[in-house]
Amino acid sequence: MKIGLTYDLRQEYLDRGYGEEETAEFDRADTIEAIERSLGGLGYATDRIGNIWSLAGRLCRGDRWDLVFNIAEGLHGIGREAQVPALLDAYGIAYTFSDPLVLALTLHKGMTKRVLRDLGVPTPDFAEIASEEDVGKVGLPFPLFVKPIAEGTGKGIGPACRVADRESLRRESLRLLARYRQPVLVETFLPGREFTVAVAGTSARAEVLGVMEIFLKGNAEADVYSYTNKEECEQRVEYALADDAVARAAAENALSAWVGLGCRDAGRIDLRVDALGVPNLMEVNPLAGLHPEHSDLPIICGLAGIPYDRLIERIMESALARLDNRAAAARTGVDR
Repeated sequence: MKIGLTYDLRQEYLDRGYGEEETAEFDRADTIEAIERSLGGLGYATDRIGNIWSLAGRLCRGDRWDLVFNIAEGLHGIGREAQVPALLDAYGIAYTFSDPLVLALTLHKGMTKRVLRDLGVPTPDFAEIASEEDVGKVGLPFPLFVKPIAEGTGKGIGPACRVADRESLRRESLRLLARYRQPVLVETFLPGREFTVAVAGTSARAEVLGVMEIFLKGNAEADVYSYTNKEECEQRVEYALADDAVARAAAENALSAWVGLGCRDAGRIDLRVDALGVPNLMEVNPLAGLHPEHSDLPIICGLAGIPYDRLIERIMESALARLDNRAAAARTGVDR
């Protein structure tokens, strides 16, 4: 079976003049090498495709694959993570991880929270700021937390994002609007423990692989799992599996969100505990990082005794089940 690999290689964008933060979500060469090694060890032949422009060129030349292992994040627009899957859908090529609808929805944190509320999954109260006029319309009690509405890897997030009054809300919102050119999400600040939950599988077969609690060291930026803390996690952050009642509630809420949103194959969900002790969902990451040592999803698996190769195998098993369903539908004439 021939597996194509789609990805955005960070160094390629740095070489083209993009900045460190702009490329924070993109992958290092050793991530691609690790995935390729794991797939090779599982008996698959791999073909490095690269970013969406490379994919488009290859498709136009007639290249095809049995399945594409997609970790491309995209560069432009709130729907950027959905672009490669949408192109593959147009050509009828199967791929790993979630479909364009899920990837576009979950990158927009405000839209995601609206769906979570309908699902009954706890998530902090929120507002959106698209202009300076919107600041005065926010009626949530302080303290609040502000962040870009459609970024990952902690981009735009630092200690100043926790705001205690109207003036700091205005100042930080305007800063984020100017820097990221997208709306700002304003949420009720969650003062409690922080978890990230690893999930594997799709629909009824989805399961939690582990719940990891995040502890900030003394040299970390306080009170927030910020961009800097994430980038320097080896020096600033400690991780540990959690399995008490609160962690189990976090796992339950995460799994409800994963299945309810229609996420596929594997990913990560971030939660933090509110003042009443309830784990609230903050972000859904259906296209989670896969660096063997640096990314949260493989870190959780490692703590839970799941080798990296097994994680990649679980992802492939889930994705290949869709191929089996597609083949069965073709044989019976039933669209599944």
